[in-house]
This record gives sequence, C-alpha cells and structure tokens, in this order.
Amino acid sequence: MDSIRFINIGYGNLVSANRVIAVVSPDSAPIKRIIQEAREEGRVIDATYGRKTRAVIVMDSGHVVLSTIMPETVGSRLSLKDTE
Repeated sequence: MDSIRFINIGYGNLVSANRVIAVVSPDSAPIKRIIQEAREEGRVIDATYGRKTRAVIVMDSGHVVLSTIMPETVGSRLSLKDTE
C-alpha cells in the first residue's frame, strides 16, 4: 500500500502528492476557463491568502488548487518526493 505523501504549496498548506494530476501556470485562457468553471461548481481551493496565483494544481478528484508558489517549484517538490 502506498503511503500518503504531502507537498507544501505555501503558507503551511499541503496537498496529497499522490492525487496531483497536473501543475500548470494560470496565464493561459484554457487554464483560466478551468479555474472559472471549477469556481462556479465549488471545486476551487484557494490557498493563496489573497496573493497572486502562480500555480494551478489539478487534482484527480476534480478539485483545482490555487497556489502562490511557482509551478516549477511545486513540480520539483513533487519529483523530490518521488525519489524518497
């Protein structure tokens, strides 16, 4: 059985590394559309504390997590967990 692994996405917030599908930048129109649709359906988890969104984390549950950490940083934290 896989152990539950968490990664820090800023301000002490954690997400399950095993449930992450994608980590993307929020700048493109399709990603903005995904965020808006998820917001309307109540599937957005805003972990930015009112600051600028720099990464959008798509979870396998359909939830969309907004983070202030750069996508490259979140990705490197994910890959570090894969090597442990």
